[in-house]
Amino acid sequence: MRKQIMNYENLVRITKAISHCRDPEEVALMSVEAIKTGLGVKGCALLLVDRKSHELKVAASYGLSQEYLNKGPISSLKSLAASLDEGPVAVFDVSDDPRIQYPEEAQKEGIASILSVPIQLHQKSLGALRVYTAEPWEFTLEDINYVQALAQIIGMAIEMTRLYKGHKDAIAVLKEFKEAERKIKTRRTPYEGVPVSVPPEEMAKKAT
Repeated sequence: MRKQIMNYENLVRITKAISHCRDPEEVALMSVEAIKTGLGVKGCALLLVDRKSHELKVAASYGLSQEYLNKGPISSLKSLAASLDEGPVAVFDVSDDPRIQYPEEAQKEGIASILSVPIQLHQKSLGALRVYTAEPWEFTLEDINYVQALAQIIGMAIEMTRLYKGHKDAIAVLKEFKEAERKIKTRRTPYEGVPVSVPPEEMAKKAT
């Protein structure tokens, strides 16, 4: 993971590109790609809570292998559970943290650290947005705020989909995400500058 200058201009560039998505479902896919590439991390995933089974379902991901995504049921009560209701949770070492449900699979995937932030709407937890790094990383407040901002956008997009299409809860949107993901994998996203961070030298020029 490379150290980035997280700033409003960078966030605006990404959210502007996301706003060009024709379907709310694409917002999640654009967001996970934007976070993965913008932060220079290994991967990013959006997980939604299934209230009936108490499992977290992967709605969108970028940079993670299918083998890792299919590692097994993800329990909302065991897998970084505090990040669903209490706030962001950062794990520095996945091999030595009891909050990780599948530590061996994470190590096999090449994951060292994880940041999980809640996706909430109307004070209700819809799921979590997770960032995975290939090397141990102490997430800064700027990193966390950046991911939280996009998590909020995703939460609003889920609500839009739920209302427009008459879904009863957020997990019903999962099918829509999967269909959008299938379509997007067949083409390269056409939004220039997504996701691109502002280089330090460019920021220096603007400052002068």
